Amino acid sequence: MLMMHDEGERTPEAGPTVAVVGAGAGGILTAVNLLLRAEVQGRPCTVLLIDPTVGDAPGPAYRTTDSRHLLNTAAGRMGLTPSDFPDWLSARGYEDVHGYPARRLYGQYLLDLLAGTAARCDSARLRAVPDRITRIGAGQGGGDVLALHGAGGRTLYADAVVLAVGGLPPDRSWAPRNLRSSTRFVPDPWAPGALDRMAAPDTDLLLVGTGLTMADVALTLARPGRVLHAVSRHGLIPQSHTTRPAPPVTPPELDGPHTLDALRRSVLRHVAATRRVHGDWRPALDSLRAVTAGLWQGLSPADRSRFLSEDLRRWETHRHRLAPASAAALERLREEGLLEVSAGQVARTDPDGDGVRVGLRDGREFRVGAVVNCTGPETSVAASGDPLLTDLMARGLARPGPCGLGLDTDPDGRLRPGTRQTGPGEAAPLWTLGALRRGNLFETTAVPEIRTQAEGVAKAVLGIQSRLGARL
Repeated sequence: MLMMHDEGERTPEAGPTVAVVGAGAGGILTAVNLLLRAEVQGRPCTVLLIDPTVGDAPGPAYRTTDSRHLLNTAAGRMGLTPSDFPDWLSARGYEDVHGYPARRLYGQYLLDLLAGTAARCDSARLRAVPDRITRIGAGQGGGDVLALHGAGGRTLYADAVVLAVGGLPPDRSWAPRNLRSSTRFVPDPWAPGALDRMAAPDTDLLLVGTGLTMADVALTLARPGRVLHAVSRHGLIPQSHTTRPAPPVTPPELDGPHTLDALRRSVLRHVAATRRVHGDWRPALDSLRAVTAGLWQGLSPADRSRFLSEDLRRWETHRHRLAPASAAALERLREEGLLEVSAGQVARTDPDGDGVRVGLRDGREFRVGAVVNCTGPETSVAASGDPLLTDLMARGLARPGPCGLGLDTDPDGRLRPGTRQTGPGEAAPLWTLGALRRGNLFETTAVPEIRTQAEGVAKAVLGIQSRLGARL
């Protein structure tokens, strides 16, 4: 059981206060690492975990109750340690503890991990705050203390803040204006109850986007008598993990600056060599996981933009794969004619009685009961309209990341300030992790990467607070 926080409580004896904004997987893993590190150091510390749904299932991905929504990463890579999550599953009677369990189980594991960690701490304290932060500014008296203003009017104070807000809302810029205002449009399938109000069971649906979100939505909405039409620019769907992974391979030596064309050739050679030895391309892609950030950073800005426009979709379908059972279920839907996947882009939409008539750019038309946005999260903070992130950039406390992706950060995740009209902004004690670091790291949304970032952020934040200890 998480303890609730009294916003008036903040004393020097309690040590520094670190606010973690967001209680999804990234926020929980950050809070756990902060608590553990402060406890090991034997120094007082208060961790505020702030989210409107704090204490509930963490984040949209793990809030699903559909047991067909499986993890896309094996259980052994999802815990705080390699054995932690499998042991948790085993203790609860689950047999396939090294496979791809239902995502809701991982959400329960995260809540248990947080509560158990907090209960074992003596010096470090956790306080859960059910609120949405809309603005962060200087606290009373100035200095490094930050004031966090909640949507409900309350103000919290912290010595450091970690933004763990997860992915931004889905991009809907592709949708015609009359569709965006229609009740037949589902702009965010992960919003609570979004799929519950779907059209009649025998009404066809259009899913825009053919990635991981589409796979989940299709598994939830497919039924006899209904055809799900899934379209995207490329018409590519995620590849599948194998049931028997090949042994790991060593990544190629690709350090230093490189052009995109040279990098493509090197990666293709590595994939071909891995297939010759192991009969599978997947270990080659997986071996790049540890060096992807360096490869991305070694590209020129022009080559990064080229990669995003020319290679991104194919990379994502091979890098972010489906659980074998999910891939098999999706293939069955296609074989039965319940799911049709193709390349296509929405050109126009028109109301048509109790449905929508959709015209694609290639001339095809569909009459469907609803259109579901499966395009995935927005990557541009500027385009997202998020009030907190927009305010941080407007006041020079943050700036967009490379290629306009997320926010720009130092290697430890600390936000790099923008430029105010009056001159350069100063770096505030603000950090982030996860999707908001995509511009700097590129691959930054899977739990293994987020877990590593959470450790680094906790170390950096408490290291800064240790040096400022005399002022706290």
